[in-house]
Amino acid sequence: MAIIDLNCDMGESFGAWRMGADADVMQWISSANVACGFHAGDFATMQSTVILASRHGVAIGAHVALPDLQGFGRREMHVTPVEAHALTLYQLGALEAFARVQGQRLHHVKPHGALYHMAVKDAKLAEAIAGAVRDFDARLILFGLAGSALTRAGANAGLVVANEAFADRRYLADGSLMPRSEAGAVIDDVDVAVAQALQIALHGRVDTWRGNAADGAHVLRADSICVHGDRRDAARFAQRLREALVAAGVRVAAPAQRPG
Repeated sequence: MAIIDLNCDMGESFGAWRMGADADVMQWISSANVACGFHAGDFATMQSTVILASRHGVAIGAHVALPDLQGFGRREMHVTPVEAHALTLYQLGALEAFARVQGQRLHHVKPHGALYHMAVKDAKLAEAIAGAVRDFDARLILFGLAGSALTRAGANAGLVVANEAFADRRYLADGSLMPRSEAGAVIDDVDVAVAQALQIALHGRVDTWRGNAADGAHVLRADSICVHGDRRDAARFAQRLREALVAAGVRVAAPAQRPG
């Protein structure tokens, strides 16, 4: 039986500002990437998200980001490898405190936004993030774009890595994601996004795009598929996606950590 993880970025509200439908989405996923206060989230939201994930038996991961609350972590910033190592540790430590109080442990780490995309290609940055994860807890799983510098750095650091794919993002011929700035980069149609997820989970391939036209396919190994929690229809999408995977004979479960 094929096994796939469904992960979702969670806990991205802070103060009086609200984002996402975490309570409605949580029941349909297997891994939650919790914002740690740098791109979104705050201490109260981190705590409530960890509690919610714990109640649903969802694996808790740190969604580490660049310190860019105003830009939601989607603006590139120059950070040295030393700084990347430190900012990763800082956020891991903050989230672990809330997990520990709930009798839980952190399960994985997934960079967010610009940090994620920078580490896809920047080997030194990827190595710094992977090194921080290893130094904090070598049992943690590092999530990264399938076939990227980030997953290679994680494997080289001795970590278990989860190759991630996206149900609702278009892919380019080299396996990278189409930039959000381009028209059609985000798949809004739920049926189309679910079909892409099934193609990835069952056949290990994804259609690639040039402009608005499909121009081929890319082999794509995926351990986890991302569900974007900031979609307007996030809960309906997550439910449809999980039900379609299960109906196709796919087991939805978080990746297994290395014992220790």
